[in-house]
Amino acid sequence: MNLQRIHTIIKTVLVATVLTGCEKNFLDTKVDTQITPEMIDANYSSLINLANAPYIYLRNEFTLLDSNLFAPVSDEAVQTAPSGNVRLFNNGSWSPYNNPDSYYGNYYAGIRAANYFIERSGNYRSFLALNRDTVSASGKINYTNDTLNMGWYVAEAHILRAWYYFELSKRYGGVPLVTQTLSVTDNTNIPRASYDEIINFIVSEVDAYKNSLQPNWKTSSFTSNDGRLNRGAALALKARALLFAASPLHNAGNDVTKWQKAAAALNDVIVFGQGAGAYNLHADYRNYFLQNNTLTSSETIWAIRYTAGNWLERSNYPIGTAGGASGITPSHNLVQAYEYKGTPDPVNPYANLDPRMAMTIVTNNSTWNARTIDESPGGVDDMKKTNTSRTGYYLKKFLNDGLNLVQGGTQVHHWPVFRYGEVLLEYAEAMNEAYGPDDNNGYAYTAREALNMVRNRTGVAMPAVTTADVPGFRQAVKQERRVELAFENYRYWDLLRWKDAAAALNQPVTGVTVTKNGSGQFVYTPFNVENRVFDASKMYYYPFPQSEIIKSNGVLDQNTGW
Repeated sequence: MNLQRIHTIIKTVLVATVLTGCEKNFLDTKVDTQITPEMIDANYSSLINLANAPYIYLRNEFTLLDSNLFAPVSDEAVQTAPSGNVRLFNNGSWSPYNNPDSYYGNYYAGIRAANYFIERSGNYRSFLALNRDTVSASGKINYTNDTLNMGWYVAEAHILRAWYYFELSKRYGGVPLVTQTLSVTDNTNIPRASYDEIINFIVSEVDAYKNSLQPNWKTSSFTSNDGRLNRGAALALKARALLFAASPLHNAGNDVTKWQKAAAALNDVIVFGQGAGAYNLHADYRNYFLQNNTLTSSETIWAIRYTAGNWLERSNYPIGTAGGASGITPSHNLVQAYEYKGTPDPVNPYANLDPRMAMTIVTNNSTWNARTIDESPGGVDDMKKTNTSRTGYYLKKFLNDGLNLVQGGTQVHHWPVFRYGEVLLEYAEAMNEAYGPDDNNGYAYTAREALNMVRNRTGVAMPAVTTADVPGFRQAVKQERRVELAFENYRYWDLLRWKDAAAALNQPVTGVTVTKNGSGQFVYTPFNVENRVFDASKMYYYPFPQSEIIKSNGVLDQNTGW
C-alpha cells in the first residue's frame, strides 16, 4: 500500500480518535480509553490503520515554510513576497514563542503513533490466525502474505520512530526519549536524553529491524506497497544520523572514530545498493526530479509520494508566466557556486557553467515555458514590476515545464528523502575525514572515487576533483553538496552541522540587476538583496517551544541562549 493510499485511509474515525490530543502537549501520549485493545484486536483492518498511522506525520518537504520550499532560510534563495514566516529566520527574530519551523508536536505525534502500533501488534501472528482458513492452499497463502505484511509494518514503525527522532535531534539536539505509549497515570515530565543517546537509539533501531524490512519493493512480489519504508532507507537513515554525529557541531574534538562509524554505515548502503538495492545515478539530472521519474529511478532509495497538483508551479513560476507568483528565487550566491566547465563568456556569464545550473535555475535570456525570460527594463519580467524576482533568477528544479495554470493543469511531484547521489556525497565526506581522499579502507570506493562519480554523472560530466589533501577535499565535498543538492533541504542543515552557519548566514544574500547596453547586450550587475542574521550563540539549535518548557515544570531544559 503506497503512501498516497495511506494518507487517504488513515483519516478513518478509529485512527482520528486514537491520535487525538497530540497538539496540546508533545508528551500527551496517553491512550484514549474509548479505543480498547479488544476493539482493535477484533478488527484486522483497524490494526492495518494503526500500522499506517505513523506515516501521516511525514512532513511535505515541498511546503515546509510559507507553503513552499525551505531554501530561503539559507543562502540558496530569497522569498519574493514581502512578508512571511521565513522573515523571522532571515532577520533573527524567531524565538521559543514564535518558531515558524516548530513541528515539535508533529514529530512526537508520529512517535506516539509508532509506539501505539508497536504495542498493539505484538501478537499479530496469533491474531491473524483467528477465525480464518489456514489449512487450504489458498488460505495458507493469504495467511502467509498477511503475516509477512504485518511483520514489515512492525519494522517500518520502528524505523519511522527513529526517523522522527532524527528530525528532532537535528533541530534540538538532545530531546526526551519516549519509547512507549504513556498511560493516564504515567509522568509525562521527562527530561531530555543527550544527543548521543538519541543517535545511539536510532542506530540500535536500524540494526535491530533492518533485516525485517522489505529489501526492495520494486523487485518484490508486493510492488503495490512501493512507497513504504525499505531496508535501504533504514540503512541510509542510520548513516545520515552517524554523519551528523561525526560533524563539527556534535564532534567538537573531531573524534575520528565517529567519522569511521559513519563511513562504515555509508559503505553498507552502497554495498546494499550494489545488490538487492540496485542503486545507480539517474541518467538525466533535470528529469530525475520531475513527475514519476523520482519513483521509478534506480537513484531513489525512498521517496514520499503526493497526488497531482500545481501548487509548486503556481507558487514559483515567474510572475510573467500566466498563473505564476515568482515564489522563492535562487540567489546569486548560489549561482556563483557553480563552476565553469568551459571558458567563461564575457557576454553571457551563464554559458559554459556546470550543466546542473541550467537544470536548477532559470536565468535571464534563457527559454522557460516556451518564452524567453527578459528581466531588463521594459521586458516582460522587468525586475521593477511588482512580484518579479528580487534576485534576477527563478527556480526550475522540481518544476514541470509548460504546465498550463490558467486551465488548471496539474502534475505529480514526489520528494526523494534518500537518493543515491546524496549517499555518495555523504560517503565521500566521511571517508575523507576518516581515511583521507584516496584510502578506501577495504570499502567500495575511496572518497575521491565517490565524489567524482557524482560529478561525472551522465549529462553533467564535470572535471574530476584532484585535490590531494584532506582540508582541500573537504571544501570540494562542501562545494559539490551545495550544487548537486540545491533546493533539496540540505543546505541549511549542512551549514549548521559543519559549524559554517555563522560565516555563511551573516553575509548578504545577493542578486543581479539586468539592464542592456547601447549594443542591446544584457549587462548583469551584482547587488545586495537583503542582509541576514544568524546568532551563533544560540541558533545552531532550535529553541524548545516555550509552552513545553512551562508544562514540564522545570524538567525540560531550554537550549542555550534562548
